[in-house]
Amino acid sequence: MPSRKEVIDKTKEYIKNKLGKGEAGHDWWHAFRVWQNAKYIAKKEGGDLFVIELAALLHDIADWKFNLGDDNIGPKLAREWLKKMQVDEKIISHVYEIIKEMSFKGSKVKTQMCTEEGMIVQDADRLDAIGAIGIARGFMFAGNKNLLMHNPLIKPLGNIDNYETYKNLKRPTYTQINHFYEKLLLLKNLMNTKTGKRLARGRHEFLKKYLKQFFKEWNIK
Repeated sequence: MPSRKEVIDKTKEYIKNKLGKGEAGHDWWHAFRVWQNAKYIAKKEGGDLFVIELAALLHDIADWKFNLGDDNIGPKLAREWLKKMQVDEKIISHVYEIIKEMSFKGSKVKTQMCTEEGMIVQDADRLDAIGAIGIARGFMFAGNKNLLMHNPLIKPLGNIDNYETYKNLKRPTYTQINHFYEKLLLLKNLMNTKTGKRLARGRHEFLKKYLKQFFKEWNIK
């Protein structure tokens, strides 16, 4: 049976190979940053580091946005990989549940994690969705999907209380600027841990500064 270090090292290589040519906002480097964020938060907050590292590395193994809305495929592939690595079933189930429940599902949809490890990995992922990197990732995703940057005639949706509604935002009702209001600006108040909340504050302020400058340029007179 491989050691925990061997499992982490092999999982890292597996994800590098699997996501190496993926859409840049959900590629290996996204997984890497979430992994680093999660380890940093865990140093401050505690938790089972083995579970945290595995869930962080595997969390986007098959993002539903690139798999016809199927949000079961990612957890399923993670489970298959960990079984291959001979990881204990209790740990596999824990990682599976974290990956299955961690995604943002709408402003009014509760996705509260049940474990400390899940809270840490969820915070780590959400941190990568805001701030300078979050802005860059968002516009890369929009470009990949040929979505609108902004249309002042299309207003952001209000509170989204249904996961299916969030998953199926129809084009052209989606714009990347509206996505700030429909998700990104909401994440600061959805962080779980003290460390996550602290880190999110600065990134949130950067989102607001960016939008202020964006609209200043858009509405030049």
